[in-house]
Amino acid sequence: MQITPLLINGEDTILSPLDRVDSCSASTAPFQGVTPDLALQAIKSSEEAFPIWFKTTPSHRRNLLNRVAELLEERSDEIIRCLQGEMHAPTIWAKANIQAGIDLLKETAGLISDSMMGQVPVSQGDSYAMVLKEPLGVVLAMVPWNAPVILGLRGVVAPLAAGNTVVLKGSELSPRTHYLLASLFREAGFPPGVVNFVLHRPEDAAETFETMINHPAIRKCNFTGSTNVGRIIASKAAWALKPVLLELGGKNFALVLNDADSEFAAGEIVKGAFLNVSLCLVGQLIMVYSTDKFLQNGQICMSTDLVFAVNDIAESLIPSILSHLQTIKDPHTVISPASKQRLQRLVDDARSKGASVHQADLPALQDAQFPATVIEGLTPDMDFFSEESFGPVVGIVRVKTESEAMDLIQRSTYGLSAAIFTRSHFKALKLAESIRAGAIHVNGMTVHDEATLPHGGQGESGWGRFGAKWGIEEFLQTKTVILNP
Repeated sequence: MQITPLLINGEDTILSPLDRVDSCSASTAPFQGVTPDLALQAIKSSEEAFPIWFKTTPSHRRNLLNRVAELLEERSDEIIRCLQGEMHAPTIWAKANIQAGIDLLKETAGLISDSMMGQVPVSQGDSYAMVLKEPLGVVLAMVPWNAPVILGLRGVVAPLAAGNTVVLKGSELSPRTHYLLASLFREAGFPPGVVNFVLHRPEDAAETFETMINHPAIRKCNFTGSTNVGRIIASKAAWALKPVLLELGGKNFALVLNDADSEFAAGEIVKGAFLNVSLCLVGQLIMVYSTDKFLQNGQICMSTDLVFAVNDIAESLIPSILSHLQTIKDPHTVISPASKQRLQRLVDDARSKGASVHQADLPALQDAQFPATVIEGLTPDMDFFSEESFGPVVGIVRVKTESEAMDLIQRSTYGLSAAIFTRSHFKALKLAESIRAGAIHVNGMTVHDEATLPHGGQGESGWGRFGAKWGIEEFLQTKTVILNP
């Protein structure tokens, strides 16, 4: 099979003789893993490209990013095939990835000039102070497999718009998709070294990251992935005195109050828990939800894990959720057998501690397939209550009062996405003030992101923001120049 290369200084790179070539799943073709020497070459290339790229005009960068958007649309069929092959993406989710990537490129391109503007604050005497914004230098972008186009571009586009150069570290679980993305920047006319692309084998992760984060040319790292790996990234970056932007895991929840429309809330919860696609994921993209027409995987960082249902509404909400569950006729394919084993462990633990487990009625499952699952009667002593599932499983917690629900919610160490279902928007707004999360959706599912919005979490869900002007500002630094008479 064709080996997916690295992309360093504008050139595809495969070692000869072959070394560190790997394939991490049956779904992916072999890829060239990076060595410490190649990692340093990628950084050096980006470091040398930075002074020239830094001086390019906003309009030039805008034109190049828009050209990448055009190429992404032109080559969408090829990239969709990659998404389907590498991550079992249903067509509708693959198309959503493409459209969201195009939106992200165009939105960011349009914000460059405003984001780069400095200020002239008041200063003492006859002096004038100017606060200038400038790029950081070389940015290391580490992106995941589960939405490889959206999240792959997200790690790169804002740093580039701000005038930084980027070393993109793709995922070994979607290597070809991430390589194709990186190659679009080359094809669009970005100079060699402005976007370099590397991959590594799982066993080389620590060596590769330490080599790169400790290099003086790397000025910031952004990482999207699990909380456990995020801790490692943050600690090693802190030792090297490098800032990081982290978008990590979530234990996202839906709070359903007594005055909610239970049937509507149930539908939104099922979508948020089981879909690998979202009605609201892309502002301009309208999709029709139908459980029997495409796969639902629940492998989105914003997927709904928990439902807090006040007792009165639970009587109608839970049967409605279970009714939706039984309409699901397709198996769910998670990314790996290890992921399936983790989900099974969480479900078995809940069952052993008294929960009722309901699963979609499906034929015999194979390999990494897992049924849509609802855990009824979830309690805080069950592992699923506090561990991110990242799969098609949702747990329902019955509470006596709204206050009890808020007490449990405030115990959570995560804070990425939440939902509140109620007919009172004022009540929802007041509750939102007490919820520690990056986004709170009123009468909508927890899965929602758009190119115009900031995205990120709090606590163990990370810090910093991707998206729109907030994302560009993450990769700019200020410099004060004081002019004296």
